[in-house]
Amino acid sequence: MKSSVALVTELIEPTVVALGLQLWGIEHGAQGKYSVLRIYIEREEGITIEDCERVSRQVSAILDVEDPIAGEYTLEVSSPGLDRPLFTSEQFGLFTGSDVKVRLRNPLEGRRKFNGSIANVSGDDIALQVDGAEFVIQHADIEKAHIVF
Repeated sequence: MKSSVALVTELIEPTVVALGLQLWGIEHGAQGKYSVLRIYIEREEGITIEDCERVSRQVSAILDVEDPIAGEYTLEVSSPGLDRPLFTSEQFGLFTGSDVKVRLRNPLEGRRKFNGSIANVSGDDIALQVDGAEFVIQHADIEKAHIVF
């Protein structure tokens, strides 16, 4: 069974692309019986409030019809910003040399949180330089990551 993020991605990515934008990533966080569905969009020239409004209108219509998320939720459409979250190994590759904060699903060498810089990316292996040591992390093991601005 697909996660809510995978279902929403499948449903809305063609629409976001048709609007001339890139779907940077999606977060779905539950808070009690309510949840927030946050959609990050990007393009080379940057994102405007009008871009967010257009995507929000189009995506809302799709989600109302398809109803991939159970319960009530708030939809937010945003630019990833300067401290952008990283969702794919390709995105990590774009920011090689940048400082990041990474939280893992399961501990690696006794720790789940890493603050360091992206040394390199090879396939789904992400090498982080942390306090003079290099840690190689599988992308699938990352729970959350973002650029440190």
